[in-house]
Amino acid sequence: MGSLNLKMKYKLNNKWISTVGSIWIQCTSGSLYTFSIYSPTLKSTQNYDQSTLDTVSVFKDIGANCGVLSGILYTFAVPYNRHSRLASFGGPWLVHVAGAIQSFTGYFLIWAAVIGLIPRPPVVGMCLFMLLAAHAQSFFNTANVVTAVRNFPDYSGTAVGLMKGFLGLSGAILIQVYQTIFNNKPTSYLLMLALLPTINPFLLMWFVRTYDTNEQDEKKLLNAISLVSLLVGAYLMAIIILEHIVHLQLVVRVLILFVLLVLVASPLCIALRAQERGFPVIQQSLFSEGDKLLDEPQQLDAGTAAQDPACYHHFSTDADQEINANDTRNPEEEENLNLLQAMCTVNFWILFFAMACGMGSGLATVNNLGQIGESLGYLSFETNTLVSLWSIWNFLGRFGAGYVSDYFLHVRGCARPLFMVLTLATMSVGHAVIASGLPGAMYAGSILVGVCYGSQWSLMPTIASEIFGVRHMGTIFNGITIASPVGSYIFSVKVVGYIYDMEASGEGNSCTGTHCFMLSYLIMASATLLGSLAALCLFFQTKSFYNQVSGPPPYH
Repeated sequence: MGSLNLKMKYKLNNKWISTVGSIWIQCTSGSLYTFSIYSPTLKSTQNYDQSTLDTVSVFKDIGANCGVLSGILYTFAVPYNRHSRLASFGGPWLVHVAGAIQSFTGYFLIWAAVIGLIPRPPVVGMCLFMLLAAHAQSFFNTANVVTAVRNFPDYSGTAVGLMKGFLGLSGAILIQVYQTIFNNKPTSYLLMLALLPTINPFLLMWFVRTYDTNEQDEKKLLNAISLVSLLVGAYLMAIIILEHIVHLQLVVRVLILFVLLVLVASPLCIALRAQERGFPVIQQSLFSEGDKLLDEPQQLDAGTAAQDPACYHHFSTDADQEINANDTRNPEEEENLNLLQAMCTVNFWILFFAMACGMGSGLATVNNLGQIGESLGYLSFETNTLVSLWSIWNFLGRFGAGYVSDYFLHVRGCARPLFMVLTLATMSVGHAVIASGLPGAMYAGSILVGVCYGSQWSLMPTIASEIFGVRHMGTIFNGITIASPVGSYIFSVKVVGYIYDMEASGEGNSCTGTHCFMLSYLIMASATLLGSLAALCLFFQTKSFYNQVSGPPPYH
């Protein structure tokens, strides 16, 4: 009877169900990427000029990228020590609740202001509403990313890539929902943003937990989920291209959305398949909120594990301590620094500088793609397609960098910072291609910059967890993420905006020709190359550490 109860509990309480829950939460967390849908309505109903609307947009970027508070809450809510008093009632769900409350409050107040339910707020008030709505994303992201890293420590790159990848696709997913259900009704879409990203985490957060288990087939199952993510990305790319070529009827859009939802739901089949292969002999969540599965493990049939090595799970014993002493991973290297301690190291500021160059110039590019296309004489159809496809290139970078860096770390022994060096150098080439203004340069350049920009979002958190430790990962990688809005402000306002206005001074308010952005992109190409050199310094700084942790993981 006890074994049957354990099986039933394992069906809903294991790392695979937790991963699926996190993925589904990520799929509704990217509402910030759909700002362009409701920004015209926000501008007209609030009587904003373009400058004021841009100010509100800046607070959107600040809220999304300043997630240190979410990291602090995660560290408090999910203590690293399983014997902590907080382990009995804490968990990632606390972080999800905080994010859901902010998301609902921010978007509901924006919706209420747009439809006139509340008096028109001052600009400062609207900026606060947007800040709250955007800040929620950092809470969802932190809870899901850090939990994934703790659940899959040997494949943290792939785990982070999946979480960041689905977040990157979430904007395109939400746009499909808008075009099918709320087409030409941006106010209704705002209400949906107040409800869907709030209800979804409340329903799924109970399944997102950390587990102390290792399985032989982890890589195969992660590969299966990775394949699903690639299918979702390819499907969305095909739909984006199709809808820019032909007009889609409502029936077709409903069918498209149904197939998309089936694809997004399919990771659940993989999780159930993993569970059906055999439940673990002893399955214990690090923070199972007070549930103790069995007081006497010896009651279970120990022969089950011997018959199915895929279900082998590791538990610490005196003999295990001797094995761990010979493990290639040196626990002393993983210092588990807190944010303040990490900020006192050179590696933190190298990462911060590299991300300011990479993420900052990437954001400046996506923010100006429309203006660049107009200056170079591209048709609005072509420019809109480029902007729409940016989310796909972003996804490929987020997922691909995590997956590929995991492979080369375990199979080839290549340190992960090396991939940061390569992607930032490639991004520099992408900026130079756009600066050239040659025919087709916008297409090739935007793909290179988009993929490499997305890569930083999976490489940076993974590297931070490895060189600073997992215990305070949430606060540290969110602290480094602040480099993104800092770099974006410098490149967007002080470089691209300033030089564009200077070039357009003799032509009115607009500028036409390659000279409008050439100097800006040459500057960003140089800055990104400098960021690549900084990452190269990090590579040499951490080379000895990665020499110890590289190689096949346990149970490989």
